[in-house]
Amino acid sequence: MLRWIIFILIFGIIDVYAYQAFKTVSKSNWLNILYWVLSLLVIGNFIYRLFNLNRDDFGNAHAYAFGFLIALLVPKIMLLMIMFAEDVFRVPHAIYRYFTEGEVAKGNYMPSRRAFISKIALGIAAIPFASILYGIYRGKYNYKVLKYTLHFEDLPDAFDGYKLTQISDIHSGSFDNMEKVDYAVGLINEQKSDVILFTGDMVNNKATEMKPYMEVFGKLSAKDGMYSVLGNHDYGDYVRWESEEAKNQNLEDLKLVQKEIGFDLLLNEHRFIEKNGERIAIVGVENWGAGGFKKAGDLRKASSQIQKNDFKILMSHDPSHWEKEVIKDDYHYHLTLSGHTHGMQFGIEIPGWFKWSPVKWRYKYWAGIYEELGQYINVNRGFGYLAFPGRVGIWPEITVIELKKGTKKA
Repeated sequence: MLRWIIFILIFGIIDVYAYQAFKTVSKSNWLNILYWVLSLLVIGNFIYRLFNLNRDDFGNAHAYAFGFLIALLVPKIMLLMIMFAEDVFRVPHAIYRYFTEGEVAKGNYMPSRRAFISKIALGIAAIPFASILYGIYRGKYNYKVLKYTLHFEDLPDAFDGYKLTQISDIHSGSFDNMEKVDYAVGLINEQKSDVILFTGDMVNNKATEMKPYMEVFGKLSAKDGMYSVLGNHDYGDYVRWESEEAKNQNLEDLKLVQKEIGFDLLLNEHRFIEKNGERIAIVGVENWGAGGFKKAGDLRKASSQIQKNDFKILMSHDPSHWEKEVIKDDYHYHLTLSGHTHGMQFGIEIPGWFKWSPVKWRYKYWAGIYEELGQYINVNRGFGYLAFPGRVGIWPEITVIELKKGTKKA
């Protein structure tokens, strides 16, 4: 209960400060009342949905309660900062008047807020407000196909021009629009890649979340097959199961779901794709993540029957695995495919020029292509979304990578 009291108190302080900008500009009592009604509805809904919540029953209603709270909270924090900055000048001025004017001021020491400051503050706050609402209603299904060409001197000749499509972090339990998901699956097939690789987190927690979407994802196809690995959410670790047997059965059910869709799930295993007497290795490890995440991945076991000079594509859900173990492995994994970060579903990105997200403070490799020691990793921004029911600036991604023989031309 104490945490809710503290939460309401903090939100109340932010709200009162933000209201200063609103009432300075608004001359309508009805608009002022509407401001407080909207705030109370959003915070009341949030508390109602999340009071005593556990992860077992976190659904779309809870996600939207959280989303609408963020949609109001972020702009109001910006208003608070601007109004507080104005007070840095107003308060000293009021103190000065108190000591110099005394009773002449009749107690009105504090200068009135300036309307143009409030208008600027509201204009600035409107940007994240509109962006977050767009992210909730449209951004989470604003699928982008990102294409890369990577060059390798030791790529087998038969695989020159080979195309792969990577998807990651489906999080099917969060979806609320079957048509949009079906459209995205169509986009994947339109790429006509040789192979489709899925790098984990098919569900939020339970295998049953994927059941309504099995027919849609069952449309996926690729000439050389589809391969997958598990992500941290696929193990059901974030649910309080009635027994360990129920948890284990959920994982077995998810494995069966993946098989029925058409994925060859690699559990610390590998497969070879052969063409014209040459081959490349598709290596898949279970989840391995730094910072408290499950470390079930076993790179040695997955590569136990692969030659050191084989061309290797590694699927590993968490990019921290690449940073901590893969880069310096003497087996030299040419290309690693990861996901997990979602790009935090929030950031600013100008393709080819600039990208930023707060998640960069947690993950060194968080979105896109990186190269270290002659090896590449692609961190997919994710197909779905989790918790916050939207995406702002970091859009859902379908990655297409073409492998080319030789060195990159300047």
